[in-house]
Amino acid sequence: MRTLLSLIALAAGLYLLFGLLLFLFQGSMVFLSGMPGRELETTPLEMGLVYEDVEITTGDGERLHGWYIPAADSRGVMLFFHGNAGNISHRMDSIAIFNRLSVDVLIIDYRGYGQSTGRTTEAGTYQDARAAWEYLLDQRGIPADRIVIFGRSLGGAIAAWLGSQTGDADRQAGVIIESSLSSGVDMARRIYPMFPAGILTRLRYPAVDYAAQLQSPVLVVHSRDDEIIPFEMGQQIFSAVKQDKQFLELRGDHNAGFWISREFYIPALKNFLDSVLGE
Repeated sequence: MRTLLSLIALAAGLYLLFGLLLFLFQGSMVFLSGMPGRELETTPLEMGLVYEDVEITTGDGERLHGWYIPAADSRGVMLFFHGNAGNISHRMDSIAIFNRLSVDVLIIDYRGYGQSTGRTTEAGTYQDARAAWEYLLDQRGIPADRIVIFGRSLGGAIAAWLGSQTGDADRQAGVIIESSLSSGVDMARRIYPMFPAGILTRLRYPAVDYAAQLQSPVLVVHSRDDEIIPFEMGQQIFSAVKQDKQFLELRGDHNAGFWISREFYIPALKNFLDSVLGE
């Protein structure tokens, strides 16, 4: 009996310890700025695209690094928020696609990523998104209705947040949410079903809640083959959007689905951009 009680106590202690570690180290588990690294591995110039290095100062004083890549015969701007790993130099395929669709691209690294300063937090990524948006409006002089907000993976939740913050006077042309989690709590329940996700999860990223507040046209993109963020989460986001929405189902894994599906992914993006920015 004493041995059994000792084993139960040990198991309970390990459970509590692991739960505490999950609570304390969520940031380093989610914000993978060092994978594969913070160094920029390439630039748009190596793909034949002219670009500008951009530095944006956030409301709390961090300096964000980004690229502005103009397109020939541009009809608007894609404000690009990437996923939780790597940096802007790992998104060249998407940049090239958007450029061919006649939209300029502003892509930034969140604080703590790439050449941007600071430590990454959920609140910080929202401040970064806000700063990038205000840069386009105030420094570039681009009307809000010429901007499409795009987010992939974790960036999808950030894009949904930013889109939910705009009002009638400064509403974006549209929002694209690709391969995104429905919320941090939902992801935690999937990865660690034995723990009380609602209590332990500090990084909430409630994309579903933000999607429900969007007023501009929305395109939700997700692959049924996504091995990291389940297809059902994309469906939940789509269901939350209340009006003027489209869903595009990809094939292929989480990171390469858009490229594997490019023969219908690119035309679908073009159709959406045509509808919100004009041909």
